[in-house]
Amino acid sequence: MKISARKIGILLCILSIEVIALVSDAQEIDLLLKGGHVIDPKNKINSKLDVAIINGKISQVAANIATTKAKSVIDVTGLYVTPGLIDMHVHAFQGNVPDAYIANGFTSLPPDGFTFRAGVTTVVDAGSSGWRNFTDFKKQTIDRSQTRILVLLNIVGTGMSSRFEEQDVSDMNPVQTAHMIKKLFPETIVGIKAAHYWGDFTQVDRAVEAGNLANVPVMVDFGEHSPPLSIEDLFFKHLRPGDIFTHTFSYGPNVRETVVDENGKVKPFIFEAQKRGIIFDVGHGGGAFSWRQAVPAMQQGFQPNVISTDLHTDSMNGGMKDLANVMSKFLCMGMSLPEVILRTSWNPANVIKRPDLGHLSVGSNADVAVFTIRNGDFGFLDIRKTKLKGTQKLEAELTIKEGKVVWDLNAISAPLWETELQKK
Repeated sequence: MKISARKIGILLCILSIEVIALVSDAQEIDLLLKGGHVIDPKNKINSKLDVAIINGKISQVAANIATTKAKSVIDVTGLYVTPGLIDMHVHAFQGNVPDAYIANGFTSLPPDGFTFRAGVTTVVDAGSSGWRNFTDFKKQTIDRSQTRILVLLNIVGTGMSSRFEEQDVSDMNPVQTAHMIKKLFPETIVGIKAAHYWGDFTQVDRAVEAGNLANVPVMVDFGEHSPPLSIEDLFFKHLRPGDIFTHTFSYGPNVRETVVDENGKVKPFIFEAQKRGIIFDVGHGGGAFSWRQAVPAMQQGFQPNVISTDLHTDSMNGGMKDLANVMSKFLCMGMSLPEVILRTSWNPANVIKRPDLGHLSVGSNADVAVFTIRNGDFGFLDIRKTKLKGTQKLEAELTIKEGKVVWDLNAISAPLWETELQKK
C-alpha cells in the first residue's frame, strides 16, 4: 500500500509533537507560571492555564501543571498571561549626531528602557534608517539591545535624518533598498517605510516597487501634503493588500485626509480598504491620535488591525506614554481584552511575516507578558490634550524574554530575602 507524501508529512509531524511532549515530561521545568488566565489569540486560548518554560522555549500550556518538577514557580493567580507584545511602530535609532532628527538623533530612544516595562519583547523600528545608515543602526543599537528589534527600512537612503532629506527623490532607490533587505539582512528587515513626503505619490510608489522586489510590506505615513492627497487613491491605486497605513486616527485636516469625516462618520471606502487587505495601524505618536477620530470609528465598528505607539521622545511623556497605556485606551473604547492582545501580538506578527512571534505555541521562544487590570477612575489623553475617562488600565507585572525575567514590577518572581538568608 502506497502512502502519499502528504500523509507521511502528517505522521512525521505527529511523531515530532509526541517526542517534544515526552522530552518536556522528562525535563525539569525552568520556570512555571502558575494559576494565570492565558490569552493567546493565535492558538485561540482564553482560559485559566499554566505555562511552563524549558531552555528559553514554551514547553507546555495546560491546566494544573505539577510544580514538583519546576525549579522556579511564579504565582500569577488573578493576572493575565499573554505572548510578549510586538510594538510595530517605534523609533529606536538613538544617537547624538548634531542636527539629526530620528536617524541617529535625540528624538529616537534606546528601546530597553521603554519596552519590557510595558510587556513588549519585540519592536519594529519604522523607517528611522535607510540603506545608507542601517548598518550603523544595527551595530549601535540592534546588536546591543535585549529587546528584539526588527526594522522597516526607509525608502530614503539616509532614513529620517531630517524633513528636507526625506524629500530627496534621487535618494529613493528601490533596487538598493530591496538588495539590503533580501540579500543582506532578511531576518532583521521586515518591510519598508515611506514617510513625511511633501510631494505626490512618488515616494509611495517607489516604496511599493521596493516592496515588490523584496516581497515585504510597506508602511506609509501619509500626513504632510497640502492640500491633502486622497487616501482613497492611496488605498486602491497605490498600495497592495498587506501594506500598512499608519497614524490611522490622526486629525490634521489641512495636511492629511482623515478616516472619519467632519460629521463624525467613518468614510465608507475605509471599510472597503480594510476588506481589501490594507492594514490600519494606530501609530499613536506625539501628534497622531485624536479622540474625535478614534471614538466614533470604534462606535461605528471600524477597528485598527494593529495597536502601536510610535515611540519617540515627543510621545513617551505625552498622551501616548507606552504600549500598555495605548492598549488601555482601546479597552476604554469598548474593545475586549482578547481583541486588544490580538492587535499587539499575532496580528503584527502576521503583518511583518514573522509567524514565529506573537504566540505561546509549544516550542516557540518564551516571550511572555503578565498583566494586571487595575480598576478605578482613570483619564486618558490624546495628542490634543483632551481626555477620555475610563475605569480600567493595563499594567505590566512581569515580562519574560526568551525564558528570562526582564521586568518584574512587584517582585513576584523573587523569593523573600529572609527565606534566602535562612538557606545560607
